[in-house]
Order: sequence, then C-alpha cells, then structure tokens
Amino acid sequence: MTEALQNDRFLRALRREATDTTPVWVMRQAGRYLPEYRATRARAGSFMALAQSPELACEVTLQPLERFELDAAILFSDILTIPDAMGLGLSFAHGEGPQFAHPVRTKADIDKLGVPDMEGELRYVMDAVRLIRKELHGRVPLIGFSGSPWTLACYMVEGHGSRDFGHLKAMCWNEPVLAHQLLETLAQSVAAYLIAQATAGAQALMVFDTWGGMLGPAPYREFSLRYMAQVVDALKAHPASRELPVILFSKGAGQHLATMADTGCAALGVDWTVDLAAARQAVAGRVALQGNLDPSILLAGPDVIRHEVRRVLDSYGNHPGHVFNLGHGITPEVNPEHVKVLVDEVHAYGRQLRG
Repeated sequence: MTEALQNDRFLRALRREATDTTPVWVMRQAGRYLPEYRATRARAGSFMALAQSPELACEVTLQPLERFELDAAILFSDILTIPDAMGLGLSFAHGEGPQFAHPVRTKADIDKLGVPDMEGELRYVMDAVRLIRKELHGRVPLIGFSGSPWTLACYMVEGHGSRDFGHLKAMCWNEPVLAHQLLETLAQSVAAYLIAQATAGAQALMVFDTWGGMLGPAPYREFSLRYMAQVVDALKAHPASRELPVILFSKGAGQHLATMADTGCAALGVDWTVDLAAARQAVAGRVALQGNLDPSILLAGPDVIRHEVRRVLDSYGNHPGHVFNLGHGITPEVNPEHVKVLVDEVHAYGRQLRG
C-alpha cells in the first residue's frame, strides 16, 4: 500500500516540517457524539461486536471524515484489546466501563500471560487496519494505537476502572519484581501489536498512557515511562515500523515532557493543563507536540470555541511541529457542529498565522 497521500500535513507536522496550516484530528473523533456512530453501534448490538467487526470498525473510522476536514483517521478499536486477547474476559457493562472477569493479582496469574498472536486472537484489528487503508484511498494518513503497558496493567490488575488503581500500586510497592514482570510482558505485547498494525498499513502510531499521570515522579519513570521507551525502541528496530512517527501521550504527566522526549518518539500529546508555549520550551524542539484544547470547551458556543482555538494556536506560535487536538477524548454530549467549528477554525487561523 504505497498510494500517494492526498493530504500529508499531519505526517509533515510530526516530522516538524513546514505545513500550509496546522493539521487537526480529535481523540475519539469516531464516537458517541455522532448519531451515525450510535446507529452503527446499535446495528452491531454491542461495543465489543462493533470493535471486533473489521467492516463496522472501518465504517465508524471513516464517519467523522465525511463530516469534517480532518487531517488524519485513527483506527476504531479499544485500548484493552491486548488483555482481552490474553483471555481475561473483557466486557463492557452499561454505564460502568470495562470489566475483566479474570483480573491478574498473583504470580501464577502473571506467569500465565504471553504475547498474543497478532494474526490470531487479534487478527480482527489487523483486518480492520487493512480495510481502512484500502477505503481511505490515500485521503489522509491512518493512525494505529495501543494503550501503554502501565495503563493496560491498571485495568488488568484492578479488573475494572478505578480512581486510584490501588491493587496495581500496592503490587508496585510490595512486589515490584512481579509488577515489572507484568509490565515487561505488556511492553513486548504492545510493541508486537503496533508493529503488526504498521505491517497492516498504519502510517503513524500512538501510545495512550491514560493513567501514567497518577504516579509520582520516580514511580512514573520506573513503571510507566520505562516501558513506553522500551516500546519505542522496539518500533525503531523493526523494518515495518522504524520509519513511522510514534506519538506518546501521558495524561496528567506534563512535568515529564522533557524526559518523554528522550525516548526518541516523534511527538508528545499534551493535555490541557499545560501551556503549549511551556511545553515547546520544555522539549526544546526535539519533538512535535499534539494538543491541547480542553474537551469541555466544545460544550460552549461557536464564538468561544473559535477564541479558544486561537488561544491554543497562539500559544504554540508560528513554529513547525504542531498537531492540533483536544487534551483528551471528545465527550458524548458534544454537538457535532461544534467539532466542525473547531476544525474549520484551526485550518483558517493556522493559515493566517503562516501568512
């Protein structure tokens, strides 16, 4: 799959090259705020049935591109596909988020875990990537992704979502060797998963470290960043992925941006608690930055959205290497027309800045 991209400004920005305007995509851009997504999910019968159908995953991946002039598509999937493939019994209870029937709490539990077969248990993801690339016809690049080892471990040990993921934290303090064994297996799995997505046709790769920011500085480096760096190293060593830009996003970990840039990734996601000017100074031009509008601003009126988009763009300034995004995922109650306002304003004001 070597078709020429009709719109490559997203990839150019990740390489910190000049672009005609600021590229933009939105975390969770295929999701519940879109009525067409809700209709497809209803047709599928459940979230898992939707995520595990390559045809339906392709359909919802492309839906936001029909509405908005986005500069990238992102694979529709879930961050917990790897632990599900490990046989932990993933389910989604209505209104309660993900749950695992078989959380891992003991050495015996962790000893049973192995790297899943990417063209076996996870073939549906790779089939979705192949189909999406085909259906995009080179319109925009396709982003593949995974949860980070730390974030996957949070759900696997706790068994469900949590405010503090106390079971995993206790394992880190009381049985650090066991915690590192789990994280090592997950780092190998995440690397293999992203390499497989690259092989299937993904053109950029993103690691979502949703829960890294709840760790203190030293534990963050030991239990989260260390394993993301290991994933980046593996991606750079493999022929299928070594040329692809890798984006790392640790929510709530803005104080670690400079250290994150040391991993050799191409870009860092920045949440809305960090000023982009300060983030740019912290990374000293070594990586591109992605972000960072507060998602709740999309609940405001169009004039407020335009003002806040300009504030973010002004904060980064007229420098290469910025991909506009939200500081976290779009929320279900957002009016799709507000997303159009955001996307159009990013492009219009981005051109004005370069004028």
